[in-house]
Amino acid sequence: MIAVEGVSKTFGTQKVLRNVSTVFETGKVNFIIGRSGSGKSVLTKCIVGLLEVDEGRIMFNDRNFTAMNVNERKAVRQEIGMLFQGSALFDSLTVEENVMFPLTMFSDMSKSEMLDRVNWCLKRVQLDGANKKFPAEISGGMQKRVGIARAIAMNPKYLFCDEPNSGLDPQTAIVIDNLIKEITYEFNMTTVVVSHDMNSVIEIGDRINFVFEGEIWWSGDKVDILKTTNDELNNFVYASDFMRIVREKLQ
Repeated sequence: MIAVEGVSKTFGTQKVLRNVSTVFETGKVNFIIGRSGSGKSVLTKCIVGLLEVDEGRIMFNDRNFTAMNVNERKAVRQEIGMLFQGSALFDSLTVEENVMFPLTMFSDMSKSEMLDRVNWCLKRVQLDGANKKFPAEISGGMQKRVGIARAIAMNPKYLFCDEPNSGLDPQTAIVIDNLIKEITYEFNMTTVVVSHDMNSVIEIGDRINFVFEGEIWWSGDKVDILKTTNDELNNFVYASDFMRIVREKLQ
């Protein structure tokens, strides 16, 4: 579990986060949604320590991450897997080398142990045999799956996904969504997904946080979100043609 307690963040005179409090539950896919510029990316960076909070604290399973020193934070960060928006693979490294990278940096495994772990992760994301390919030789969806394999290589307790379906076609997006959901349940991870994609929210979202102008305006599940009377949330949820169709069927 990750608990955000009374977090505020200001840049100059602009207060980007205002007394944000929420909980990201273990074994669930927790979404952060909101318009561009709402503060959701800043919130995520504060949670993982890329930005320091001005007020409040971040708790990782009752550990006060905000109050930790550099070495203490490093230990927590080794429990975090990251799936970046553009996959963020190293172009000059093979698929195998990309997945092995965090193991090389942070584990004390032998080379054979690392290779076993890489092969297991690639098999888990259905990329058996892709070890020696380079990122440029595989599709965008396959690159995302490599990114997931790398994210779970260290067997993390926490998984952060930044716009995991960005740039993907609808069918591939469903594959990535299902994979995120499966590994969250399989490994009992605390998964946090930052997304604009309401299709993903409805398909795999267990807990949803709507950020508006630096505040958590609404939290709930994917059933409640379709019934909300919050005007700002409704405007966001039903902006797409797909979601408007969903609303018409519910009425």
